[in-house]
Amino acid sequence: MGGGAEDERQILVHRRHELTSLPIPDELTLDIFLRLPIPADLVRASAACVSFRRLIADRSFLRRFRNLHAPPLLGFLEQDTKVFHPVASPHPSAPEARAAALAADFSFSFLPGPARDWLVKDMRDGRVLLDRPPEHDIDNRYKVVFSELVVCDPLHRRYILLPLIPAHLATTVEHPIRSAAHNHRCCETFLSVIWMAQCRTKLVAFVFSSSTGQWCAISSQSWSDLFAGLPSSIRWPLFFGRHCAYGCFYWVNSSMEKLLVLDTRRMEFSISEPPHEIKGLLNEDIAIVEAGEGRPGMFVGPENTNHLNYYVRRNNGGSSSHWRFVKTVPLDFECLLMDSRGRHLFLFKCESSSLDVGLLSLDADIPS
Repeated sequence: MGGGAEDERQILVHRRHELTSLPIPDELTLDIFLRLPIPADLVRASAACVSFRRLIADRSFLRRFRNLHAPPLLGFLEQDTKVFHPVASPHPSAPEARAAALAADFSFSFLPGPARDWLVKDMRDGRVLLDRPPEHDIDNRYKVVFSELVVCDPLHRRYILLPLIPAHLATTVEHPIRSAAHNHRCCETFLSVIWMAQCRTKLVAFVFSSSTGQWCAISSQSWSDLFAGLPSSIRWPLFFGRHCAYGCFYWVNSSMEKLLVLDTRRMEFSISEPPHEIKGLLNEDIAIVEAGEGRPGMFVGPENTNHLNYYVRRNNGGSSSHWRFVKTVPLDFECLLMDSRGRHLFLFKCESSSLDVGLLSLDADIPS
């Protein structure tokens, strides 16, 4: 009897060992990796064994991870000086930002020279878009309609020169509007590479396809079509201040009456309404952010006040009733709204008694 009990215990131990040594399916392992909070954790996990490295290095998994985890904020790149300002402690990305500042070439010396001719136009997800006027005509760079364009990765010092916009597309750009303040043509280029011009009678936009290596027209709509029957002889105020949220780009006119929207998923322009409270106001700062659940949020900085008003649009509709006031965010300093990326709002803080002058970020994921 004693021998039988001992044999039974050995069998149970052996079976328990078999159960504990069963491999975890790749699908379950990937689900675990997707829940890691930061990319640095992925790097550490990939160093554990060859099978982990194989799963993590798969491009489809990396796309899923990027879709679930916003890229970390590393710093700010000045447009004119090309000076990179890494985020500082106690920001959680400060170590990665310091490493990027040391490793990357933000002087862009690896671009076709002279490097000083290139001007930063946009930066997103580690890629930088720069332009320079044809034939290096730097004195007239702000009056040029079509510039030379390059997309580059300053960390790995790689770049792609984009071809010039072909003549059959260029001829559709008629009478680009000039900014009254600076006499600049209202043409802009931004990532992912879209070229847009506001002309006297219409909007024109082209997109560069990385798969075909060619430019194509994505939209050419008259102002009268966008504004539902507006006579073509009437010129609408200039739209400015580009913002991006959930694949849509937004511009506002000077009196805050209308929002111009480019939906890059459908590659279509439309006109939308801002919150009713700000319509018709002048000298208001706004910034559009990602408020969560696919809804854009809008911060509004009233002039000469130390607070921000925060609105969230309930859905993708166009009427002003779809914007809901969430809360007022009090500040202990005067500021200017500089830009936004994803859910982050960037502020330029004027001098105050509690904080030094500088740039600050505000997370849009604030309680209502």
